[in-house]
Amino acid sequence: MPFSRHSERGKIIPDKFPPQIRSKIMSSIRSKDMAPEIIVRKIVHRMGYRFRLHRKDLPGKPDLVFPNRRAIIFVHGCFWHHHPDPHCKDARLPKSNQDYWIPKLQCNRARDTENETALQAQGWRVLVIWECQIKDGATLEQRLRSFLDSTPQ
Repeated sequence: MPFSRHSERGKIIPDKFPPQIRSKIMSSIRSKDMAPEIIVRKIVHRMGYRFRLHRKDLPGKPDLVFPNRRAIIFVHGCFWHHHPDPHCKDARLPKSNQDYWIPKLQCNRARDTENETALQAQGWRVLVIWECQIKDGATLEQRLRSFLDSTPQ
């Protein structure tokens, strides 16, 4: 391959795109306001709950924060956060460049676990909604209501 780039761990890996194109591709990947997150926000808002978005003072910058309920919702993309459900088709590992992707996705999962643990230690209740779970709106709404209406422990 004529191009290469460095992984997060400093390892040089081959790349089929020149650096300018790779930069443009990577900058187009957003970390917030993605379609699954917006769907969850609309459902929760329609149900009458009010929330704050992406509080930077909390571990992991949670997607939805309900301060009065001490509740937090993360909306995780199945690929990027490597959904552990074996039936989830969106969480499949890429067949190419596994030396890069496996550690990358494992680090993402470890970071998610650390953030959830830190939030729970601060007294927050945490719910993770996976991208593939958004397809069933009725079940999702019931799960959200059950979580938000439950009392903090």
